[in-house]
Amino acid sequence: MNRLALLYHPHKEIARDLAKRWCAEIVARGAPEPMVANAWQEDYVEKICHEIDLALTLGGDGTLLRAARLAAQCGVPVLGVKLGTVGFLSGLQPENFLDALNQLLNGDFWVEERMMVQARWRRGEQEMGVFDAINDVVVSRGKLARVIRLEAAIDGARLQLFAADGAIIATATGSTAYSLAAGGPILAPTVRTMLLTLISPYLSPINSLVLPEGAQVSLQVHSPHKPILTIDGQADYELQDGDIVETRASPNFARFARLEAKTYFYRTLVNRLRENDDDEQANGS
Repeated sequence: MNRLALLYHPHKEIARDLAKRWCAEIVARGAPEPMVANAWQEDYVEKICHEIDLALTLGGDGTLLRAARLAAQCGVPVLGVKLGTVGFLSGLQPENFLDALNQLLNGDFWVEERMMVQARWRRGEQEMGVFDAINDVVVSRGKLARVIRLEAAIDGARLQLFAADGAIIATATGSTAYSLAAGGPILAPTVRTMLLTLISPYLSPINSLVLPEGAQVSLQVHSPHKPILTIDGQADYELQDGDIVETRASPNFARFARLEAKTYFYRTLVNRLRENDDDEQANGS
């Protein structure tokens, strides 16, 4: 039987309670005792990923993203139990867990591989950091409400100097996140491509570009106001004038365990858009 990990959101009491209850149920069914951990304790999660066959996250899409980035390094699939509000990535409702448990223990699921994007942050000749993202890498203005200038290059060829609030380098997975809010297109999640989407560009003929998997996109910042580099909306770093963020496809792939049909994404997308439309009508829009 598969050995599971139950990774819970530390600030959701229901997530911790479910993890304890489900741990007992898994043992009662004769399976190996699962590893139960706070999903935000990244060093520990990274360590136990080498000892498990499947990780379940109890939280929202943010919890799932955090765990999936770590699990990608050791090839372990992740399944999100939806306790959040968005749910584009989560694949299981908590009330369905007990019915699905035998499938999970026996490996009766399919694994969806998704491309990740890697960002390399440079300051002159110094490499400041290398990061993997499942959704997106964002370079944006800092605290002041002023545009920054971003010199964009694709595959080493200068594209343009943009004046904007920032730029998003998104994967197909991230196409339904920040990039969508900024006017970018929706892509099927398994498409191996990247999006360059500008945030509130000023007098730009370009809003969003779809780029192939092998493309390399670099953004050099020109601003005295300390822009921000953000990875998957969860980690941010203060940039300096002249810093360069280079992005390309990561050698790692995010792996999501799926119980539903392979056409699930389109149904989820339509349901989410319908929910949004219903909310607007309820608010009198």
